[in-house]
Amino acid sequence: MKRAELILLTITAMWGLTFPAMKVSLDYLPPILFLAYRFGIASLLMLILFRSKVLRKETLREGFLLGLTLFFGHGFQIVGLKYTTASNSAFITSLYVVFTPFIAYFLLGERVKARDVLSLAIALTGLYLISGASSSIGYGDLLTALCAVSFAFQIVLVQRFGEKDYLSLAFWQIFWNFVFSLIFALAFEPKVFPRELLPWLGLLYTAVFGTVVAFTLQVKYQKHTTAYKAALIYSMEPIFGSLSAFVLLGERFTRRALAGAFLIMAGVWNEIRKN
Repeated sequence: MKRAELILLTITAMWGLTFPAMKVSLDYLPPILFLAYRFGIASLLMLILFRSKVLRKETLREGFLLGLTLFFGHGFQIVGLKYTTASNSAFITSLYVVFTPFIAYFLLGERVKARDVLSLAIALTGLYLISGASSSIGYGDLLTALCAVSFAFQIVLVQRFGEKDYLSLAFWQIFWNFVFSLIFALAFEPKVFPRELLPWLGLLYTAVFGTVVAFTLQVKYQKHTTAYKAALIYSMEPIFGSLSAFVLLGERFTRRALAGAFLIMAGVWNEIRKN
């Protein structure tokens, strides 16, 4: 494995660890307020690190749209995390890979292929199993599936805005995510300033490592490998998320849920394989 690919794998492990970090922090903070703190800290750090480079006005509108999709994505994800396990959240979030071709069809007019349909069918079967194989999907799992749809919209819009400056685009989407989260939290959630150490550890980890550090390294090193290899590496995120949830939270899969997780990854890898 090349140095760049090893760094991308490290980034993926960082993202995986955000699931138990968020799960623990929800014992101390309302979910959307957690996002406001997280992305507020991340926005401030990006300003300190990159200064005027991230404040380009030509990406403000596109960043607004991306920030809106991220707000829904992270919002559904973290509220869903209150009602499901960190392991389930990690695997279900990865469904954005199989949703993306269908969103691209509606927004970009790209053709949906038979393999896209097969990947979606396999992954949704996995979602059915990981959510308990009952007539209704669990509430937390349903919200997390909606999070995956939102992230699929974000990915397609990033592709559409690909000619824009990526660094400033990333800042504006993080900043607008912070703004939307703050407005929602102030309107609908209790105003809480955590005094315990644990939620601050979760906030700082997700803001610093899961957002700013991971993004900066991704921008610097992803160009040194192929898109296919990068996608394959990123697909390991739910596995790292599940392992960290097992080590830190003691979460375990039932056999049925384990089969569901396997099918979700099979659908994801089948989709990646076409590239």
